[in-house]
Amino acid sequence: MTKISASDVGKLRRQTGSGMMDCKKALIEANGDFDQAVDILRKKGQKVAAKRADRQATEGVVIAKNNSDNKKAVLISLNCETDFVAKNEDFIKIAHNILDKAVSENLASSEDLNSMLLDEGMTVAEKVLEQTGVIGEKIEVSAQVIEDVQVSSYVHAGNRLATLVAFNKSVDHQVARDIAMQVAAMSPIAVDKNNVDQETIDRELEIAKDLARQEGKPEQMLEKIAQGRLNKFFKENTLLNQAFIKDGKKSVAQYLQEHSDDLSVTCFKRVGLSN
Repeated sequence: MTKISASDVGKLRRQTGSGMMDCKKALIEANGDFDQAVDILRKKGQKVAAKRADRQATEGVVIAKNNSDNKKAVLISLNCETDFVAKNEDFIKIAHNILDKAVSENLASSEDLNSMLLDEGMTVAEKVLEQTGVIGEKIEVSAQVIEDVQVSSYVHAGNRLATLVAFNKSVDHQVARDIAMQVAAMSPIAVDKNNVDQETIDRELEIAKDLARQEGKPEQMLEKIAQGRLNKFFKENTLLNQAFIKDGKKSVAQYLQEHSDDLSVTCFKRVGLSN
């Protein structure tokens, strides 16, 4: 039988994050072949992933970061099954490593995330599979990417909620951060009312009409009442029309106009974990 040294076990453990005994068993099975041992541990991850495919990965880490010129930002959500794993320092470190690499490698889109190569020589997809075997939980990873004249990112305390916001022109850092925080706090569904999909509009109009009928309003007044309630819906749920969280007397659009003519938000992303 091939003799397995403690240094080989330690090296495999450092690279994969697997337990000492799992690393030793993998090296024994691989007859000391390091690369084969890594593959054995990955296959273990595949088996765990298959067994836990129907589980819900609702815990995890959500973080975001701008690139150096603030023209592109990436948000990474690394999900797991339990809060215990989500708070583990090694798990959080993996999320940050993926995010840092995505920013430094100028990740083009969320679709490119899984094939992105990490520093240890494996892709993101392979790293997630490996960690599934190490941790024994379902693990999922996703990304959001935005790009424009200027972007801003915000990570709420606890790493459970993050936002990205893109602007059509250069803007003061604090203003950009304020809007990213607005998105986090108020969870708008669109930038402006023109960006709300027709299905949502039709649903809100129907709900408004049903409520008006229940209130005993005349049938001929229902359309007008529904339009009024739709406008209220836009005000509460579209970013530019929402009341600014730091000064409820003005809308977000008015706040932006105070700082620069024609300044507006072009898009935003918001990812949060359910409580």
